[in-house]
Amino acid sequence: MAFDGHDLNDYLQSAINVAKAGGELIIETFYKEKSIETKSSSADLVTETDKAVEKLIFSTLKNKYPQHSFIGEESVSDGEAVEYTDNATWMVDPVDGTCNFVHSFPTVAVSIGLTINKQAVVGVVYNPILNEMYTAIKGGGAFLNNKPIKVSGQTELCKSLIIHELGSGREADKMEINRQNIHRVVQEGKVHGTRSMGSAALNMSFVARGAAEAYFEYGLHCWDYCAATIIVQEAGGCVRDPGGGEVDLMARRVIGGSSVKIVEDISKLLTPIEFERD
Repeated sequence: MAFDGHDLNDYLQSAINVAKAGGELIIETFYKEKSIETKSSSADLVTETDKAVEKLIFSTLKNKYPQHSFIGEESVSDGEAVEYTDNATWMVDPVDGTCNFVHSFPTVAVSIGLTINKQAVVGVVYNPILNEMYTAIKGGGAFLNNKPIKVSGQTELCKSLIIHELGSGREADKMEINRQNIHRVVQEGKVHGTRSMGSAALNMSFVARGAAEAYFEYGLHCWDYCAATIIVQEAGGCVRDPGGGEVDLMARRVIGGSSVKIVEDISKLLTPIEFERD
């Protein structure tokens, strides 16, 4: 499939191949002792595996697509500026769920997304521990291990399972707003329950496969949800900014759901939490 002169199928296959290669590195070190560093807080972690997987992905994709742009979690953490333009731009989280990885908790993923004209068009989210590969391209549907997936389609909040994350930040004021948001969704929304798996990409992918009705988070980064955004959309779901309007990959906040109504109903219950843009 072509998109503005781009071969999305070629991009997707390249992302799948390099995600599998990165997944092998994760598998090799998953149950071993890790060398751990902290970034912005005690819960914001990075390991040598994060760095190795990103290096592998970037070197592979840059070699094949030298005209493309690249944004990666570890390169940004090392001081590289985020330059987001209409150019084809890869957004990579080498180990989404690093805290899970550190504790050998099996919800970790290689997340590789591609935007063109600032629109997510290719997404790959790969959990190598559970051997689950979520994929999507614009207009081509969403898949889990090559089988089509779709959102549950649920429109009633009171019949929904909601995924959320507190994030890695530990600022008291932001944590309190987060707590209040979750409380309102549970109490006023009367939802069936809530879950938190520690991986934005997998949280959204679970919405795409129909295993939960919605996911929301404040404080995440573009590489956390770029790939999963197109996966949810192609599975028939809705992804927006929690304040309304189209999803903004630089805004560091997202809500994705099984229907427009679910997304709108949850959004009404949320107090915004402001973060500096990516």
